[in-house]
Amino acid sequence: MADTKQHGHASGPDPNDQGFELQDIGSGGVIAFFITLLVIVALANVVIRGIYKGLDYYSRTHQEVVSPMMAVPTGDMRDVNPQEAQKFPEPRLETNERLEINDFRLKEEQTLHSYGWVDKDAGAVRIPIERAMQLTAQRGLPVRPQAAETAATAAKP
Repeated sequence: MADTKQHGHASGPDPNDQGFELQDIGSGGVIAFFITLLVIVALANVVIRGIYKGLDYYSRTHQEVVSPMMAVPTGDMRDVNPQEAQKFPEPRLETNERLEINDFRLKEEQTLHSYGWVDKDAGAVRIPIERAMQLTAQRGLPVRPQAAETAATAAKP
């Protein structure tokens, strides 16, 4: 038993074990870690800024030459003159996305909740969703004839 205690291999729990470390971690290692971390972050920042500046320089030096006869656009390129926009065929670019989508949604809601003709010549109409659900609940869904009944009716000439 004394032989195992000399080598640090006790067969059972040590009665002197208090369940925690008896000494604290040294502050030098923690400080060295944070200093190393700050140096790495600073170097990465310098390298990334250098890469971006190099890419900007490359982009500026490799621009296509613009003809002096061509007018340089000024202002917001998304502003479209309505009269000018009508010259282009459908579908056209949106001039005011928010207003156009709201108008589209309002038209769709009005179509869903109103009566109207789908095809007047064929006699097809549209009805509001609520009314269509009421009629479906009253009348039930259309049922397709079973295969046996279809074969029996086909056999009768």
